Amino acid sequence: MSNNDCIGVIGGTGVYQLKGLEVIKEHDVTTPFGKPSSPVIEAKILGTKFFFIPRHGKGHTLIPSEINYRANIFALKQIGVRYLISISAVGSLKEELPPTTFVLPDQFIDWTKGKRDRSFFENGVVGHVSVANPIDPTLQNLLADSCEKVNAKFTKGGSYICIEGPQFSTRAESAIYRSFGASVIGMTNVPEAFLAKEAAMAYATIAMVTDYDCWKEEHCTTAEIIKVAKKNNELVQEVLSSAIAKLAENRFEFPFENTEVVMTEVGQISSKHKQMLEVILG
Repeated sequence: MSNNDCIGVIGGTGVYQLKGLEVIKEHDVTTPFGKPSSPVIEAKILGTKFFFIPRHGKGHTLIPSEINYRANIFALKQIGVRYLISISAVGSLKEELPPTTFVLPDQFIDWTKGKRDRSFFENGVVGHVSVANPIDPTLQNLLADSCEKVNAKFTKGGSYICIEGPQFSTRAESAIYRSFGASVIGMTNVPEAFLAKEAAMAYATIAMVTDYDCWKEEHCTTAEIIKVAKKNNELVQEVLSSAIAKLAENRFEFPFENTEVVMTEVGQISSKHKQMLEVILG
């Protein structure tokens, strides 16, 4: 279907509003882990092809815990995606990161509740992949350059703490997260980032701040958050267009940290699992 150095995007349906977007085809992909959030959309922006999955499904029908993260990552890898840009709405845990700031985190803290399948290795295949550095620094820098180009207010670095949702935090929880030193709080980048690492993808996130989490003494309604999110979505479209163009011109090499990670003896691995591993480890 494609070569193996394609660009992928996982984010909201706002990607459909990219100026100059041309949708080429929708790929109805089946994976060993079930169906992804939606068909994989093959599109072009300013002549550059990329593949896109709306994380919450078309029409935003999936809560964070219902997203099939493994199917999303596997489907993109199977099509040939090697560079993956994630777009997410987040709350701020720091005074210096007000709403409309774009944060490019380099770390994640998993504070989910165990409802999400977080690894491709299971049921007869054991593998251990390091996620010490879940964000690819070259892709992160490329996103930073794109933010600068369109005059988006951004900061590079910091930790994204991922909670289960769909409820927002209590004040007590928010205080705990701040004590960890986390920068932003969201509900969707774990296990997405870890699975991308297992699949040998270069992964980086644009975390768009919609509000201060409830630690701050000011009430923010869902309607107000949606209003800021709409503003963020308009600007991130410009960032994304720039980033895809830059990436198309500057494909880069990065270390595959998923080689030699399978602990299971080859003779114990079923043909079904071998086919899965060919995609993940390829």
